[in-house]
Amino acid sequence: MRGYVVKRKDRFYAVIYEGIDPITGRERRSWHPAGTDRDRALDLASRLAAEQGENLGRRAGPTLGAYLTRQWLPTKKLTLRPSTWDSYRRNIEHHVLPELGRIPLRHVRAEHLERLYAKLLETGRMNGKGGLDAKTVLEVHMVLRLALSDALRRGLIVRNPAEIAHAPKRRPLASAETRAWNAQQLNGFLELASGHPHFVALWLSANTGMRRGELLGLRWGDIDLDVKRLSVNRALVSVAYELHESRGKTRTARRSIDLDDRTVEILKSSRRAGADEDSYVFSHDDGSPIHPQVLSDAFKKLVARSGLPRIRLHDLRHTHATLLLKAGIPIKVVSERLGHATPAFTMATYQHVLPGMQAEAARTFAAILDMSTGSPR
Repeated sequence: MRGYVVKRKDRFYAVIYEGIDPITGRERRSWHPAGTDRDRALDLASRLAAEQGENLGRRAGPTLGAYLTRQWLPTKKLTLRPSTWDSYRRNIEHHVLPELGRIPLRHVRAEHLERLYAKLLETGRMNGKGGLDAKTVLEVHMVLRLALSDALRRGLIVRNPAEIAHAPKRRPLASAETRAWNAQQLNGFLELASGHPHFVALWLSANTGMRRGELLGLRWGDIDLDVKRLSVNRALVSVAYELHESRGKTRTARRSIDLDDRTVEILKSSRRAGADEDSYVFSHDDGSPIHPQVLSDAFKKLVARSGLPRIRLHDLRHTHATLLLKAGIPIKVVSERLGHATPAFTMATYQHVLPGMQAEAARTFAAILDMSTGSPR
């Protein structure tokens, strides 16, 4: 804390700087009469500043930044998947600490959080070019709400400000139709990719809807080529560019997926001599796993060469689901292949496909009635 002396007319005052007001964000100072002797005023300012600093330190406790980085994140590392923990860390370090890190934990208010969210939406990108999307800001809010809930449970704060702070609402999922290819486009891409070092991985992605990490975490012991089925048991994820095996994104991520004859033959022909049950299906020549970013970069380059509408590697998964649903495959079956938490989530994600299916259902039902009466309506 800082103390200094101000003279007003013939009298001196010891002025003590008391930090930033947690509500208004303005500086706070207290004025103390010190008589007409400047030296005595200086001594008073020095003593009061020292006392103020000690008292504030005892009252305020740790800052939000100290709590998040020294207490909360280390404990969460014990219970979270590495990829989840790293996403928490990045959100805190990149978006929370620069704005709110120095505020005492007990002084954090809903207004602080709301100002943070507004700033992130406007100018939150790391490159300084524009703001973050609402989904990302909502993720920051959810991390803070969880962290402050733990602080409340431990008695470090008396109220969780994130519970009452207004955060961006999750926007409806964008239509996957603009992020998926039709069957002709997918066939054209797979023909172009034939012979590419990552062709088999891309083929399997398109024909199963598996996530990128699930593909690269696949081992030969997970595939039964005779039964024509594979089991998704793990995912290979990148955490700060280091590879980690995860048990899966959701509780339903561990699943079995049936394979068609052509996919089985492609897998058979791709197996390296000497690859055992523990070997990765997709690996470098020395057997080490392929980094997820390598596969994404290869896909991006192939798409650029193809002249097809630009989509992400993850959109092969959307393409797989969209084509199945348009072909009349039940939503529950598609949901099981994708490893979604519930068929309801699949329906919400691919609702743009349903209008055509509804029309077909109406025509089918009308035909059933016509057949029962023996004459067209």
